[in-house]
Amino acid sequence: QVQLVEAGGGLVQAGGSLRLSCAASGRTFSMYTLAWFRQAPGKEREFVAAIVWNGINRDYADSVKGRFTISVDNAKNTAYLQMNSLKPEDTAVYYCALRPGLRPFTRATTSFDYWGHGTQVTSSS
Repeated sequence: QVQLVEAGGGLVQAGGSLRLSCAASGRTFSMYTLAWFRQAPGKEREFVAAIVWNGINRDYADSVKGRFTISVDNAKNTAYLQMNSLKPEDTAVYYCALRPGLRPFTRATTSFDYWGHGTQVTSSS
């Protein structure tokens, strides 16, 4: 069974940094796309970033371009989201998700088949 486990969330002052990790298990993921989503209280779950498992192509929401970096370590079956220059509006539960296929990129939550349980990120002003 496919499992995704997020880690690395916490409370950081505005301008600080965090690195989230997503450990994947249960399958060979070479033909999959991994994405990060986030959801704040009272808001819809929104797309943050995506990467094909081989790391060749990446996609970022405009709100995080230049501040967040998504990456994959194939040897460890783990993906990462490096979050720099955090803002209060980045505060949310962050979720890791997987879908089969490499392209084209999609930002729809319904396109992703596997989800982790999320990790809380709080950026205080």
